[in-house]
Amino acid sequence: MDLILHVWRQAGPTDRGQFVRYEAKGISEHASFLEMLDILNEDLIEKGEEPIAFDSDCREGICGMCGLVINRFPHGPQHGAATCQLHMRHFQDGDQIWIEPWRAKAFPVLKDLVVDRGAFDRILQVGGFISVRTGAAPDANAIPIRKEHADLSMDAASCIGCGACVAACPNASAMLFVSAKVGQLGLLPQGRPEHRERVLRMIAQHDEEGFGTCTNHGECHAVCPKEISLDFIARMNRDLFGSALAASSL
Repeated sequence: MDLILHVWRQAGPTDRGQFVRYEAKGISEHASFLEMLDILNEDLIEKGEEPIAFDSDCREGICGMCGLVINRFPHGPQHGAATCQLHMRHFQDGDQIWIEPWRAKAFPVLKDLVVDRGAFDRILQVGGFISVRTGAAPDANAIPIRKEHADLSMDAASCIGCGACVAACPNASAMLFVSAKVGQLGLLPQGRPEHRERVLRMIAQHDEEGFGTCTNHGECHAVCPKEISLDFIARMNRDLFGSALAASSL
């Protein structure tokens, strides 16, 4: 198939960016979206032009680095999948495709389609862990865990931290990401002792990074490649309220 691509090009964080038109010809419908960009970059290199910078690593929907906004949708038109899992069969011959990076104050553009997701790392650093010394792996049945809690924790742990929730939210909120990380640990016995401090620290860091507040648009869930539920935000807000009350009474 032959495609017209409009790709966001930006030389650096302080440079002015713009969309540049490219023609991608002879693309197989079986190629992945990132493979299509690789083919385009090979053509650009052969012409002596600067290749398009974009992030990718695992190409299996695990690492979350490949996030792009494709025709206004974070990760593209395929529901429940990351950009690297998107294949060209979801497009038609002659389509025009607009490709741009995440748009958020907390995710500054480094170059072209690459953004700095360091804000997520800093949120995790203030609370996305447990301090207890676990030692060797305990027996699976050593600590009783209710099945519904174990299942919910696994659902939350599936978050890959790609930032699609931020890119889709009109407020550029990262509350779905934070609530998943809070829920992942807070639902398990090992994470309960410091649960209150974790909620307060991670949300404070979220706000300090410049992410917006959640106003329940639901766009984050709609584009999440792992379909993280909005229920985790509700659970986190409940925990935040209780933690703030407990902290104020000390």
